[in-house]
Amino acid sequence: MSKVKKTEAEWKEILTDEAFYICREKGTERPFSGKYNSHKEKGTYTCVCCGATLFSSDHKYESSSGWPSFWSSAEEKAINNLPDSSHGMRRTEVVCNYCDSHLGHVFEDGPKPSGLRYCINSTSMLVQRQSSPSMHRLDWPNQRNTNPSMSFFHLLITPPHKVKAFSPQAQSCTS
Repeated sequence: MSKVKKTEAEWKEILTDEAFYICREKGTERPFSGKYNSHKEKGTYTCVCCGATLFSSDHKYESSSGWPSFWSSAEEKAINNLPDSSHGMRRTEVVCNYCDSHLGHVFEDGPKPSGLRYCINSTSMLVQRQSSPSMHRLDWPNQRNTNPSMSFFHLLITPPHKVKAFSPQAQSCTS
């Protein structure tokens, strides 16, 4: 996958306000508020901004930190670690290696074998459930692919509030 470059205006157009705040402005969800904090289903966690595979449920564990926690990324090249000295702390920020989206932070207090705890904002990810065939199981709240011509990639990169619904009666898309 090649690097994804968009302007701030383009990111604002395709992301929800919350996703823009967290992913592009380096925000943080309140602890225990994210939809994937207690998520137990098998699947792949992908970047909400570009669709890159970030984490696997096989590496997820309960850290009691209030955010979804993983002891490893799904692919070594999927994430990038950057120094972060914001808020008077010295931490390591985790970003998507393909679109530079802020995901969360990594700490060196995780379980074996890595000893790492990737503490990730739920809003920065989507889940593609392992037990399901492709596009009908993306974990967007209240999202259904009702447009038979909509591609899987389009669903990955378009936030739910921007996807147009298909109207069989009108044979067209509506906002």
